[in-house]
Amino acid sequence: MREHVNVPPVHRAGNLFKNAKKYRVLLTAGAIVVSLLLLTGYTYWPRSPIALASGENMNRAGLYDSWKKGEVVVLVRHGERCDRSDNECLGPEDGITRNGSQVSAEVGRSLSQLGLAQTDILASPSTRTAQTAAALFGHAIAAEDWLFDCEKIDLAQIMAHKSSNRNLVLVTHSGCIGKLERQQGYPHADTSEYDSAVFISMDKHSKPVIRGLLNPQDWKHLAMKAGD
Repeated sequence: MREHVNVPPVHRAGNLFKNAKKYRVLLTAGAIVVSLLLLTGYTYWPRSPIALASGENMNRAGLYDSWKKGEVVVLVRHGERCDRSDNECLGPEDGITRNGSQVSAEVGRSLSQLGLAQTDILASPSTRTAQTAAALFGHAIAAEDWLFDCEKIDLAQIMAHKSSNRNLVLVTHSGCIGKLERQQGYPHADTSEYDSAVFISMDKHSKPVIRGLLNPQDWKHLAMKAGD
């Protein structure tokens, strides 16, 4: 006896083919839409604050003028950690390396070219921030415990320590800088480099905003532009 084989009608097979083709088209269209949304999001919501050393970003942000008026807050991350490097330690293991101290000193020279006459300086009490601050400015800097408590730090707390018509430089940690970046709409910002800095000033509504970041290799170039 022959085995009976069910063969779908031609019109039904055609419908299956059309549905499969339509499904592939929808998948392709969906992938394109998602890609465009991701691209648009990256364009309008950048991963990290802008690089101030790029082009005229420092001037566009008005930071040279704001610095002269004493309206800027700068958060500087400490130098290279000794306990996470093979380089020679400057002192205790919980401090920074000799290489990190040299980089901090170079950053400090660039900061001094911007002018520190109307600038207050504070540092976290940790060994690595204290050593960084000393390398930056050539002497010991007053320590503030709140600069070590990155879980609680926020812009309001920072601005409460800023005096009118005086810039404020804070030597702190990547965790504190990252917390502020998240509060300002940069939830996926890259971890700040050693001796890098985030610049904050007031917007037209008198609210503090992050204007951009500066990596250690860019400080010297920035200070030269400030003297133009």
